[in-house]
Amino acid sequence: MSRPQLRFLLTGLTLAISILGVLAFATNSDGLALGKVELRSAGALAFGPSGVLFVGDSAQASIFAIDTEDTKQASSSESVDIKGLNDQIAALAGTSAEQIRINDVKVNPASHNIYVSASRGLGPDATPLLVRVGTNGKIELLQMDHVRFAKVALPNAPEAKAGQSNPRMDTITQIAYVKGNLLVAGLSNEEFSSNLRTIPFPFPKADGNRGASVEIFHGSHKRYETNSPIRTFVPYAIGSQDYIVAAYTCTPLVKIPVSELKPGNHVKGSTIAELGFGNRPLDMLTYSKDGHDFLLMANNRRGLMKLSMEHLDAYEPITTPVPETAGVPYQTLKELTGVQHLTRFDGSSALILASIDKSLELKTIPLP
Repeated sequence: MSRPQLRFLLTGLTLAISILGVLAFATNSDGLALGKVELRSAGALAFGPSGVLFVGDSAQASIFAIDTEDTKQASSSESVDIKGLNDQIAALAGTSAEQIRINDVKVNPASHNIYVSASRGLGPDATPLLVRVGTNGKIELLQMDHVRFAKVALPNAPEAKAGQSNPRMDTITQIAYVKGNLLVAGLSNEEFSSNLRTIPFPFPKADGNRGASVEIFHGSHKRYETNSPIRTFVPYAIGSQDYIVAAYTCTPLVKIPVSELKPGNHVKGSTIAELGFGNRPLDMLTYSKDGHDFLLMANNRRGLMKLSMEHLDAYEPITTPVPETAGVPYQTLKELTGVQHLTRFDGSSALILASIDKSLELKTIPLP
C-alpha cells in the first residue's frame, strides 16, 4: 500500500471513529442505552420528554425509563371507544379475560396513543405486560427485547411477604414527571414507611434515594399516620409553590409541598378534605375549564368525584376526628360509573377505563 493510500485510509478511519463518537454521545446523553427490559411487574405509568415512558416495577423496586420512539404529533384529536379491552389483551397474551389485570393507563401527550400496564395472571408469578392502543384502535403488546432504556433502583423497599397483603407491591403506587424530576409515591422499609421521592431524569448513576417520609392526620381514623401509602396524587401549584395533592385510602385528601421532599426528611402533609371512610381512591387528574381549575377522582365505592382546586390554601388543616366528610366540598358524577382509571387525553377530554358488565371499556369523555 502506498503512503497516499495509507494516509487516505487513516483519515477515513479517524473520521469514522469521530462520527461513531458523536452518535454514541447522541444515543447516551439522555441516559438511555440499548438492551432488554426485564420487568417483574408493571404498575404505575407516566410520560416524560421525547416519548419516554416511565414504568414502576414494585416487585423489583425499580423504575424503568423506556424510549417508545412514539414522538409524532397527533394530527387531530379523535374520540376513543374500545369495548372489551380485557378480552382483546387476553387474546394477545394467550389467556382468558379473567386472568388479565389492568394496573394503569396513560396517554402519550404527543401522539395520543394509549399505554396500558397489565399483568397476565393474578398471583405472585403473574407476567407483566405493556400494551399500546393506537389512535387507529390497533392494540399491540410492546416488545421489550431490543429498546433504549434506563433503570433506577429504590434502595429501601419493603420486604416481600407471602399472601395478598404484600407490602413490596406498594413500593411504587403512583409516579409523575414534573420539571425534570420523577415524583414517586409508595412505601419504604423505614419506621415511617409512607414515602415520597424526587428522582432527577436522566437518572443519576447512583441508584435511587431514600425519599422523604410523610405524616398526615387521618380524620376518619382519628389519628396521625405514617405507614399508609399515597394511593394516587397530582402535582399542582398553589400560589407560587409546587405541591402534591394526594389521596389515601378511606379517604383523606392531603397537600404536600414539593420543596420539602428531600431524602431523609420527615414531612407533615396538610389534610384539606375527608371524602368518606371505607373507600379507596383509584386515580385522579386536574384540568381547567371556563377559567376554573378542577380535580376528578375515581374511587372504588364513592364513584367519580369532582372538586374545585381553587383557594386550597384557604382550608384549615383537619387535625381532629371527622365523622364522615369535611373540608373541600365535592360533587359526585352519578352518570359515570365503574371508572377504574382516568387520565388526560387532550385539552378538552379525559380518557377513562370503566368496568361495564365485567367488560372493560376504554373511552374518551368531555371534561365535565
